[in-house]
Amino acid sequence: MFDKIKSIHAYEVLDSRGFPTVACEVTTDSGVKGKAMVPSGASTGEREALELRDGDKKRYMGKGVLKAVDNVNKIIAPHLLNKDFKVDEQTKIDEEMMRMDGTEFKTQLGANAILAVSMACAKAAANYKKKPLFKYIREDIIKSSDSLYKLPVPMLNVINGGVHADNTIDFQEFMYMPIGAATIRQACQMASECFHALAKLLKSKGLNISKGDEGGFAPALKNADEALELMVEGIKAAGYKPGIDKDVAIALDPASSELYNNEKKVYIFKKAIADKILTEVEGTKTTDQMIDYLESLVKKYPIISIEDGLAENDWDGWKKFVDRMNNRIQIVGDDIFCTNPRVTKQGIEKGVANAVLIKLNQIGTITETLQTIKEAQAANWCAVVSHRSGETEDTTIADLAVACATGQIKTGSMSRSERIAKYNRLMEIEDYLGIQSKYPGINTFTNIKK
Repeated sequence: MFDKIKSIHAYEVLDSRGFPTVACEVTTDSGVKGKAMVPSGASTGEREALELRDGDKKRYMGKGVLKAVDNVNKIIAPHLLNKDFKVDEQTKIDEEMMRMDGTEFKTQLGANAILAVSMACAKAAANYKKKPLFKYIREDIIKSSDSLYKLPVPMLNVINGGVHADNTIDFQEFMYMPIGAATIRQACQMASECFHALAKLLKSKGLNISKGDEGGFAPALKNADEALELMVEGIKAAGYKPGIDKDVAIALDPASSELYNNEKKVYIFKKAIADKILTEVEGTKTTDQMIDYLESLVKKYPIISIEDGLAENDWDGWKKFVDRMNNRIQIVGDDIFCTNPRVTKQGIEKGVANAVLIKLNQIGTITETLQTIKEAQAANWCAVVSHRSGETEDTTIADLAVACATGQIKTGSMSRSERIAKYNRLMEIEDYLGIQSKYPGINTFTNIKK
């Protein structure tokens, strides 16, 4: 029998960019606590649930979250406490908060307010049951009887561009995937060695190794080709073999919605044009040209996954891209789906991707996040649990990836403690599980031809 919720208290904390975000502590009748901190995104999709900010320019440049905190403490908390919810009634709690808000994108209370409570309740319930969070989600929320846990293959962001870095690269993320590892601990070792080998390589070429928002390097490179060539060289320098069937593969996130001009229906490489790397004509691509360009990169480099290769509203383009690639690589939808189970279901029906990115704060509750993962897995799509550019030391996404057997996780580079915390948590989980865990490597891609 679970405890009832005794108190819910929200407060401001700072994320990895030094801006406020919402934290929450839930306490049960017996004194068990659960604490959670909500992440924040910079590159956001238009279908994301609302991250409520104060807009007071005199405080944190308008980015304060005291309105969201007040919505928890003055509206959500009294209402839920009056309902006498037990802390383990995750679905009921989440659905009640959704009903209170009454909007699809949580524009009344704020997704950051609702998610803080949702996550804190799950953590308090796990603590009450004396279970790790991943085990509680698997056994008590999902109610899976599978005793073998699949650990996620990391997508390690080593070169940052786009809105995540002040450099000349228009594509947002270039990632290593240690698919040849046998364990998560070995995967982290391989990732670390490749990361540091890349740093040494960049320095040897006179390129800066300053960091972007997610801990990857942000050198002033001409284009994606130059970044990818350096990444392949970095893998070799670390003593590993690059390849989709070798030790380390590459994943891309162009974040193409940031490049798309909705009126002209073209993709504009704004950074490259501004820095005179490309002319305006060279730096402007139609959907078909963008698909041709992405395919050319796949042919030249060991790319196994591309996320947001096209814009969130270019659905016809997504379908063309999927048909062109014919399941040779993983095609991940982020901005196009925004972790929304309804939109993800539409994407599955239309065949516009073969994987969905999972970000808790895009949708705003544990319950809806689990629904989206379930939709994807039922369609033989992969689900990739992801961090945000504005992160905290909260490690919920590591537990979520293990609990749901997603097999893949994005949590940043091998630098910055808010990213490393997730890798450390995954290694801790692997040690806890022992022979009850497996690291799938290349077999995590159930959605592509091998």
